[in-house]
Amino acid sequence: MAEEDTPLLAVTLGDPAGIGPEIVARTLAAPPADARALGVAVGDAGALREAVRRCGLEATVTEVGHPAEARDLAEGTIAVIDVGGPGEDVAWGRVSAEAGRSAVAAIEAATRLALDGTVAGVVTAPIHKEAIWAAGATHLGHTEMLAALTGRRRGQTMFLVRGLAIFFTTRHLALRDAVAGVTREAVGEAIAEAWQALRVLGHDEPRLAVSALNPHGGEGGAFGDEELTAIGPACEDARAAGMPVAGPVPADAVFHQGLEGRYDAVLCHLHDQGHIAAKTVDFDGTVSVTLGLPILRTSVDHGTAFDIAGTGTAGHGTLSAAYRAAADLAPRREALRRAYPPG
Repeated sequence: MAEEDTPLLAVTLGDPAGIGPEIVARTLAAPPADARALGVAVGDAGALREAVRRCGLEATVTEVGHPAEARDLAEGTIAVIDVGGPGEDVAWGRVSAEAGRSAVAAIEAATRLALDGTVAGVVTAPIHKEAIWAAGATHLGHTEMLAALTGRRRGQTMFLVRGLAIFFTTRHLALRDAVAGVTREAVGEAIAEAWQALRVLGHDEPRLAVSALNPHGGEGGAFGDEELTAIGPACEDARAAGMPVAGPVPADAVFHQGLEGRYDAVLCHLHDQGHIAAKTVDFDGTVSVTLGLPILRTSVDHGTAFDIAGTGTAGHGTLSAAYRAAADLAPRREALRRAYPPG
């Protein structure tokens, strides 16, 4: 039984045909010992029970109507709020509208619980974009859906890896479009958002480094001029506005410097610029945190892994890290709500 003041976390199963049910089962059957929180699964209860069986876990899945009921359950019991879905007969590793509807329903239910304060945060397992689109969803993914559900203009992705935060100017764009999107205005907005996020998360005097885009920081324009026309001027604007950011710092050095403790965070400009750096350092330990929302949300940084779904072999290290991060950040949930009120 958990203490009454232990924060509750809603842990969504993601796409029930992917590895989500398995990694949630493993995480909630043996939560990280250093995470002060109590997780409640949200999703397809039947798929979760089948995942427990396939993983060979000594755990019982019990459906609850309210997350607080999980406090009274015995150790070794996984509480789940059932939203329906394909159930124990789930077709592992296959895209289906039914699985997509279940994934969306779980996100919606968990978000409501976070908005009304029932849970301190939401931890999400991966969804499959084709499946949610087949179910009628129009959002590109989790972040866009959460922004719409909470009435915010957009969410902002932050990675956490070994104490270093990583922010992005652009993310899900073709490379040529992403480079074109690295403008003075876009970089300036990303700096301001990252600075605010760091303050909200407890950094009174953030140490933010802004990465360069081109090799060697552009070598004075010899290898590209974005540092001269966009990134450098945006850094100067930020410093003039009272945000003493460092940069542009060559990308082949800035992440190492951050991990060594010189910076609290790095703003990079392209999806892979940040993803490759973080995942090479610690794939399982890299956690995605969505900011710009009135709720706390952490997530794995990988996909549904349909090729191994249902085999019981999926590693749950990243979800366990996301769970731990949500527990650590739970005390900041009211600060998040004040900074990013519901729309």
